[in-house]
Amino acid sequence: MKKQNVRTLSLILCMFSYLLVGAAVFDALESESENSRRRILEQKRSEMKRKYRFSEDDYREIERVVLQAEPHRAGRQWKFAGSFYFAITVITTIGYGHAAPGTDAGKVFCMFYAVLGIPLTLVMFQSLGERMNTFVRYLLHKMKQCLGFRHTEVSMENMVLVGFLSCIGTLCVGAAAFSHFEGWSFFHAYYYCFITLTTIGFGDFVALQKKEDLQEKTPYVAFSFMYILVGLTVIGAFLNLVVLRFLTMNTEDERRDAQERASLKRDRGLLEGPTGPRVVEIHQENDKRYDKFSPPLQRFVLS
Repeated sequence: MKKQNVRTLSLILCMFSYLLVGAAVFDALESESENSRRRILEQKRSEMKRKYRFSEDDYREIERVVLQAEPHRAGRQWKFAGSFYFAITVITTIGYGHAAPGTDAGKVFCMFYAVLGIPLTLVMFQSLGERMNTFVRYLLHKMKQCLGFRHTEVSMENMVLVGFLSCIGTLCVGAAAFSHFEGWSFFHAYYYCFITLTTIGFGDFVALQKKEDLQEKTPYVAFSFMYILVGLTVIGAFLNLVVLRFLTMNTEDERRDAQERASLKRDRGLLEGPTGPRVVEIHQENDKRYDKFSPPLQRFVLS
């Protein structure tokens, strides 16, 4: 139990330390770039106001219109294909932010849809991940047999390595495909796949947002949907292995603690066993001896 408490406390400290390190690194990497972009934007804003003689209110109105028009740049989002895309981003918690319900009825339905859909999706991906891991374990076992390995058992390290390589392969395949269809660099496409399949979903890169892609490029739309679902299954299977490894460590500690407690009880029982009952027997024998001689003494005392 003490080891588990120490491990839990260590994990909490590691998480907060990780957050602090991440904040410091992102601050160092992004802060200056943000300031530079802000200065450039302010310069362009001043040039536009001077060139077209915009007032501050006029500029704010144009800015508002541009922001409202941005989601419609890729064509209609709420036909069936776009709605299916949105539903995927809801139940998988990717949430790009490229589209959002505009009506109150749509917002209400989205909340109920997410409450039911997210747990269902998590359970489905967990089950698929377990089936995939079982199949991979079977393949590795057969492969070791065919190659003549002396030990054909598949270790957890083997499974984690295969899962990691599968994740890298899935990300590379997606990066190659999306760099071709979207015109992104391989790095940006890989970044998009990673952000998508880890369900971070920043929304800075979103597939199927070129004009009318959702309506006109059916094969690409189908590939994108299948890639997200299959990729999430692969990532989920790998994460299952990592979590299972951690849970196995906890279970081993619990079993070890239980064995130690049982051993202590057994040792205590061995120490108490010979003495406890024997002491009772000795007292009983002494009582019997005392009873043999006590009546005359009692009569003498009472008299």
